[in-house]
Amino acid sequence: MTKLRIKDAAQLLGVSDDTMRRWVDGGALAHEVDDAGRKVVDGKALAEFAQSQASPIPDPSAVGRSARNRFVGLVTRVVSDTVMSQVELQCGPFRVVSLISTEAVHELSLEPGSVAVAVVKATEVIVETPRS
Repeated sequence: MTKLRIKDAAQLLGVSDDTMRRWVDGGALAHEVDDAGRKVVDGKALAEFAQSQASPIPDPSAVGRSARNRFVGLVTRVVSDTVMSQVELQCGPFRVVSLISTEAVHELSLEPGSVAVAVVKATEVIVETPRS
């Protein structure tokens, strides 16, 4: 089982160490003490806790799709030439970059500050793990 130190668990959830400690000390998230006397949380319990705390941004497009990976965010940058454009979105803590036609950029009125939804439907998703 993966055991994570409080600071590492906090970083994975995008919160401060103090917030993670309050959750642990308040009983919202179980912990153990490692051999060095530090509080640690179980990786599986942290994953379940993260899912319970997630509050996805409502999708403003109101369109049904088969793609399950949808990220609502703000357009932060658009770089265009005559044919293609690079559109960058900030979706929560994640930067999503898409290459689309410049025609589509104009049709969708994409510009910095616009709300947009990045929809990802991939036949391949690469999963990596850190070295132990």
